[in-house]
Amino acid sequence: MAPDRERRAGEPGELAESCDSAEGRSICPVLAAVGVIGTEWRLAIVHRLLEGPQRFSEILKSNPRLNAKTLSATLKFLEGQGVVQRTVVSTRPFSVVYSLTEMGLGLAPAARELRQWGERWLLPRRAASRTAAAARRPPVIQGELPRILVGEPEPRTAR
Repeated sequence: MAPDRERRAGEPGELAESCDSAEGRSICPVLAAVGVIGTEWRLAIVHRLLEGPQRFSEILKSNPRLNAKTLSATLKFLEGQGVVQRTVVSTRPFSVVYSLTEMGLGLAPAARELRQWGERWLLPRRAASRTAAAARRPPVIQGELPRILVGEPEPRTAR
């Protein structure tokens, strides 16, 4: 690890340090798992790949907030961790397909449980906060606003 890079919680170096004590051993598996899938996009990509093998463009189109740079870096990280497998299909033009490894497929129950938890606890809260925010907004002007027509000026004619 580069000395100038900040270490994040759940990275392998920190995991080894926290698992040395007897107190830390009970949460070591949790810390290790969070170190692999602990970001928003990692788990979202794993969840997407649970539907089956996907091309890069298919994963990219699955969420409008996801950009190509983030997707590429996340797929490389997950591949390096052994969660995702990259397969080059030798067709013309060639294509790359990403799928979950056996290790990645082992995340299916956890991913489903997290989705159900989010649907039960978080979606209702978001809907309630949107409703409350809408109620606090000032009333919208009712009626039709005057129309302003913008067009090309008429040519002047000499009189």
